[in-house]
Order: sequence, then C-alpha cells, then structure tokens
Amino acid sequence: MGMLSEGLTQVLIPASALVGIVFALLQWYLVSKVKVSGDSSNGLSDKLIEEEEDGVNNREASIKCAEIQHAISVGATSFLFTQYKYLSVFMCVFAAIIFLFLGSVKGFSTKSEPCTYNKGSLCKPALANAAFSTLAFLLGALTSVLSGFLGMKIATYANARTTLEARKGVGKAFVTAFRSGAVMGFLLSANGLLVLYITIILFKLYYGDDWEGLYESITGYGLGGSSMALFGRVGGGIYTKAADVGADLVGKVERNIPEDDPRNPAVIADNVGDNVGDIAGMGSDLFGSYAESSCAALFVASISSFGISHDYTAMSFPLIISSVGIVVCLVTTLFATDLFEIKDVSEIEPSLKRQLVVSTILMTVGIAMVSFFALPSEFTLFNFGTEKAVKNWHLFFCVSIGLWAGLVIGYTTEYYTSNAYSPVQDVADSCRTGAATNVIFGLALGYKSVIIPIFAIAIAIYVSFSLAAMYGIAVAALGMLSTIATGLAIDAYGPISDNAGGIAEMAGMSHKIRERTDALDAAGNTTAAIGKGFAIGSAALVSLALFGAFVSRAGIKTVDVLTPKVFIGLIVGAMLPYWFSAMTMKSVGSAALKMVEEVRRQFNTIPGLMEGRAKPDYANCVKISTDASLREMIPPGALVMLTPLIAGTLFGVETLAGVLAGSLVSGVQVAISASNTGGAWDTGRCVGACENARSEGFRRTQSCCHR
Repeated sequence: MGMLSEGLTQVLIPASALVGIVFALLQWYLVSKVKVSGDSSNGLSDKLIEEEEDGVNNREASIKCAEIQHAISVGATSFLFTQYKYLSVFMCVFAAIIFLFLGSVKGFSTKSEPCTYNKGSLCKPALANAAFSTLAFLLGALTSVLSGFLGMKIATYANARTTLEARKGVGKAFVTAFRSGAVMGFLLSANGLLVLYITIILFKLYYGDDWEGLYESITGYGLGGSSMALFGRVGGGIYTKAADVGADLVGKVERNIPEDDPRNPAVIADNVGDNVGDIAGMGSDLFGSYAESSCAALFVASISSFGISHDYTAMSFPLIISSVGIVVCLVTTLFATDLFEIKDVSEIEPSLKRQLVVSTILMTVGIAMVSFFALPSEFTLFNFGTEKAVKNWHLFFCVSIGLWAGLVIGYTTEYYTSNAYSPVQDVADSCRTGAATNVIFGLALGYKSVIIPIFAIAIAIYVSFSLAAMYGIAVAALGMLSTIATGLAIDAYGPISDNAGGIAEMAGMSHKIRERTDALDAAGNTTAAIGKGFAIGSAALVSLALFGAFVSRAGIKTVDVLTPKVFIGLIVGAMLPYWFSAMTMKSVGSAALKMVEEVRRQFNTIPGLMEGRAKPDYANCVKISTDASLREMIPPGALVMLTPLIAGTLFGVETLAGVLAGSLVSGVQVAISASNTGGAWDTGRCVGACENARSEGFRRTQSCCHR
C-alpha cells in the first residue's frame, strides 16, 4: 500500500476538479469585465472603457464589434446544435450496437460468471456489463459534446473583447485571449476528470468488489468521448476549410481585398469556422484522447495486483496524475496572466512557449510525488497473460517520458511551423519561382517534420513498455496529456486571436489596433500547430495502449505478421488513413467550390458591394458551409466506426489486430506530415507577404510578421 490513504484519495480527486472549475469561472469573470457595447446579454453597460489612442470613432467601432461578435456566435451555435442533432441519432444507434454486441457474448446472461483474470472469483453477468458499458459510452459522448460546446461559447464571447482590449496595448489583448483559452482548458480537463470519477463511484455501487467488470465497463466512457471527437473534428474541419478557401480565393486573390474585409460574403463563415473547427473540434479531440488514456490505464490496472488486491489509491493513480496536472496548470497559467507582463509583440511567442516548459518541469515534480505517495514500493502488472514485477519509480519514468516526449513534439512542431526558423522561411522563399516549387518545399517540410516526433514516440513506447508493460504506455499517454489545461489554453488562444483580428478589420478599427491583433494571430498560428502535435502524439500512445487492452481481452498472445490473415489486415489498415484523408479532402474541395461560386455570384450581382455601399449576404455562405460539413462528415465517420466491426466479425480477431496496428502506424505519419505542411504554408504566407507586399490588399498579412 502507498502512503496516501483511500479517504484522502477520494477527497483529492474531486477537490482538484472543483478547483479547476472554480479557476475557469474566475478567468471567465475577469474576461467579462471587458465591456462590449451593445452587449445586453450579460448586463454590461454600453459605456466604453477607454478612448482609442488615435481618435477614431470608438463608439461606432465598438458597436460594430458587438454586432460581428453576435453574428459569429449565432453562426457557431447554430452549426453545433444542428450537428448535435445528427450526432444524437448516431449516439443512440451506436449505443444500441454496443449493448447488442456485448450482451450477446454470453447470450444476454443474467447469471454471474467466473472472472477472466481474477481466478476463483465471480464477476457480474454479461447483461449488466453491456448495460453499464452503454451508459458509460453515452456519458463520455455527452461530456465530449459539452467540452466542445463550452469551448466554442467562451471563444465567441472573448473574440470581440480581445479586439477592444487591443486599444490599451498588446499586453492587455494577450491576457484576455489567453484567459479565455484557459477557461476552455480548465473546464475541459476538470469536467472530464469529475465526470469519470463520479461515474466510477456510481458504478461501484452495483459492481462492489468486481473491479474487473467495473473498469471494463468504464472503457465505454473513452469510446464515447473519441466517437464524438471524430465527428466534431471532421465536421468542424470541413466547415472551416471550405469557408477559408472560399473567402481567400475570391476575396484576396481575385478581388484583391484584405483578409477579413467586411465586403467579403464568406468572412463571417470563415470566422465561425475557426470556432467550430479549431476550438470545438480540438476540445472534443483532446478530451477523447484524455478519456481513452485514463480508461485504458484503469482497465489494465484492474486486472493487475492493484485491482485484485483492491488497492483503491494505487488503482486511482491515473486520476491522481490528472488531478495534480490541474493544479500544476493553474500555477503555470499565472506566469502568463499575472507574473509576467507582455509589453511588446516580440514577447508573445516566448511567453506561450514558456507555458509549455514551466508546466512540464512542475508536472515532473508532481509525478514524482504522486508515484512515491500513491503507489506501493513494489507491485505486479498484467503483461499478456503473465505478471510483471514493477517498482513505483518505474511508473515515475513512464509518465515522465510521455510528458517530456510531448514537449519534444511541441517544440519540433514549433520549429517546422514558425516563421522564426529556416524551414518556413525556405518554403516562403520558394514562392519566388512559382506555386510548383512552393508545393514541393511544403510537402518535403511535412515529411521531414515526422522524423523527430516519431523517434520521441518510439523512445517513449520502448521505455514505458520495458518498465511497466501496457500499463506503462497508457500512463505515458496520460503523462503527455497531464498538462492538457495549459495545452488547450495555448491552442484555443490562436483561433480567439484570429477572430479578434478579423473583427478589428470588419469593424474598421485603426491600423494600430489591427497590427496588435495580427501580432497575436501570428503567434496563434504556431500554437495551433503545437496543439495538433500534442493531439497526434497522445493519440498514438493512447491507440497503442488500447490496442494492448484489446489484444489482452481477446486472448491473443502474439500478433504474427507472417500469418496471412494478420498481414492482409496490416496492409489494409495502413491504407485506411489515406482513404479517410481522401474523403475529407474531397469534401472540403466540393464545399469550397460551392463557396467560391456563391462569393463570386454575390460580387457580380449585388450592386455597390465592392464599393462598400451594400451589405453581402453572410447567411447564405454560412448555410453552404453548414450543409456541406453536416452532409460530408457521415461517410468518413462511418468508415472509422464500422471498419473494426466488419473486420472482426467477418475475418476474426487476428485480422482485426492487423488492421488496428496498420492504421496506427500509418495514421501517425500522415497526421504529423499533413498538419505541419499546412501549418508551414499558413505561416509562410506571412513571410512571403512581408518580403513581397505589393498592394494594400496585403496589409493584414504584412503585419502578422512584424515581430
């Protein structure tokens, strides 16, 4: 037994979650103190807080900010509610499938069965496991949806406030954007932990000493979270990219008007897309990884000495790690919002990078304390049918190597996507000889950027598996996600700043204000890529941990790639990420085509639109993106959800093991290279525009490189 008592553990976990929620609400309150003219929904007065420095009509600009913020918020809320209607149907259907598949294993038996791992004990009947797994799935799905929705609401609440704070200086605007991101980060991590903890407590009332059945049913929570994340990411991604391409191709390229110009019909859809794709989608995505890593670790622990001896504190090790992570991230956030003041645009990116370093160092100390106090000095862990002897310091290294691998992936991503370093500068420089060389350089950058993250993940896997078998890999993934509150704050900061720049442009605010918001946006481009890097790295480790849990549960001792059944599964699995990517890219292309045609139609048929005398029909462009994304998100989602069911049912567990292994290995490479190529091209626009600005149409992209 560890030094931490069961009673103290039962207090520590929910207390940390509640501290995270209270801190998030405090940050929300501080953001709400920035008054937006015309904002009657929160009872704020219409009086402006400070006059703009260069005498531009502040009152009029502020009213415009409020109107634009309202339009973006309505568009994002409308899209998510419509998406959730579709997903509620899927949720119910898939919940029924889970219940039928799990219940039919023992013919919907209501009799207690001998436990699979804890020999000599009786476990709860198959029907109960099916029912509780289905309930956990629904809870995970609802928590994922709530995480994405709350993130979107705070982002749309904070974008105009960030713009208005930029009147006082870049430091004030940075703090507002970062506080808003912190609201999302802390609400997501604290809600995820609290709901999982309460679910375990309630399920325990029925399961009692049957911890094997309890934690196996809890794995449904992770499945629910990742299922919603899949559709949220795909639907939001199609929405935002279709609007982005449509707005830029016609507005910037054909009509030579600035980015986020109010004359562009797709500009509201573009800003809505930032919120539903990069905020709601990323929130659900990281929640899914967090829930899956926690559930995988809990399940493996339940069939090890922790579960068999009913050591509650050691069993709760993954939850205690997450609890300490919330406290560590709270302290880290103060470094950005209170302890260090941003006085110049050049300090923004170092401040965000400092968040990653400080949280990682503090969390390493936290992991050491938890490993020493919560775990017995020596114990055994399940290792594919055998028991592996492990010491508590072994788990310290497992969690820590996952944490530090995350930092390596974050910094590598930053190197390949920031305009401060040679890779992006080379991509921008290649534009001098045309688009073809730019595409070649961009793809090469993406492929090269895979090398270091893959070595980091490989080392983390080798060390953690050698020390603590599959449980080691699961807690390594949890280590990478232990600072999820800080990671999400940094990630959400980017789209909020991007929206703030768009609102400044549309509201006709002064050039000085736009320069400040664009400086925030430039740092946000890189932080968004870092967030994607964390999501991909943690997903790789989580997938391997879940693969190990599947192999253990299926009773497979080894996965022999020389067996034809396994090899064909491997080769088909490696193809799946390309099939999935083809579907999503085709969907974006089709939606963008319709968007381009609509924007062209409005410019050609609405008299006075280019001169600014008439208003475009923003709603029609929002509708095009919404309809396309909701229609097109179903086939890719179905591919991912149905493939394991079909492969396992028709070809057996060996082929399914090959499919899962192949898709994991292939998917990580595709994801990292595509993410970093896109991030580099996005940032490279700034570098190229800075050096080769030819007209007023480039003024936003010029300023985003002014560091």
